[in-house]
Amino acid sequence: MENADAVWNNLGPAEWLEAFAAHPRIGESGGHAPLWSEKEQGGIVGAGDETMAALAELSRRYEARFGHVFLISATGRTAADVLAALRQRMGNDAQMEVMAAAEEQRKITRLRLGSMLLE
Repeated sequence: MENADAVWNNLGPAEWLEAFAAHPRIGESGGHAPLWSEKEQGGIVGAGDETMAALAELSRRYEARFGHVFLISATGRTAADVLAALRQRMGNDAQMEVMAAAEEQRKITRLRLGSMLLE
């Protein structure tokens, strides 16, 4: 895991953005690892229509503002948790937000690697 962290931390924003592009929007399926995303977003699926609509709308606004998908390690989080984090991170500047998204990507990678090692 430490090696994965070291590699990730030695990359820069251009490489991070490339990794972000492999993810679906929160609450949606797809991306380059749809089964992982579906499993990780289990706490979001089944949220009420109002919450899902708010996530979709704010996600679009986030993408328009920052130029990439909203990234969060969704494992163990509810739709309300994710929506609150999305609202909070909309206040970040672009540099701060790419760093926040990179940290979330690092968490996702660690969770996935950990799951693979247990298989």
